[in-house]
Amino acid sequence: MVLRNRRPHPPASLAELEILPGVPEACLALRRAGLTLIVVTNQPDIARGTATSESVDQLNDEVRAHTGVDAVYVCPHDDMDGCDCRKPAPGLLLQGAKDHGIDLGRSYMVGDRWRDIEAGQRAGCRTAYVERDYQEVGPRGADIVVSDLPEAARWIIQDLRSSVEAERD
Repeated sequence: MVLRNRRPHPPASLAELEILPGVPEACLALRRAGLTLIVVTNQPDIARGTATSESVDQLNDEVRAHTGVDAVYVCPHDDMDGCDCRKPAPGLLLQGAKDHGIDLGRSYMVGDRWRDIEAGQRAGCRTAYVERDYQEVGPRGADIVVSDLPEAARWIIQDLRSSVEAERD
């Protein structure tokens, strides 16, 4: 995300793309914990004509290269399109779960916008909200509020360990 007046915007080019410190390491830790990593992203600029699918794919390919995520699912629609893939609708999470054989009830959605958390909740995931101090409404009812992805990863890994231990008992 690129911030303009405390409002998040997608990067317009590879030059604006920033992989935040600790993100590749957090993704590696989550992968080592046995998780499949999927990104679900709203890209309304495609519908608005200010970005192309190709430019968005190029950015997502770069994210995958630096983080090792397994897949990126993109909603190219705007709110008025009424699709089931634009977060807060859970369509992209449902599709990712189907494609990768994921149990969403044993999954986690990490996001920095209310739409991310609500999509995760609608899909039945545990949720971690990354507080970024955006000038917009925050989510309701996230399972945890964290400062960054590495903190979310630590919580997820601990939660997984606790779940496994509880199942053993």
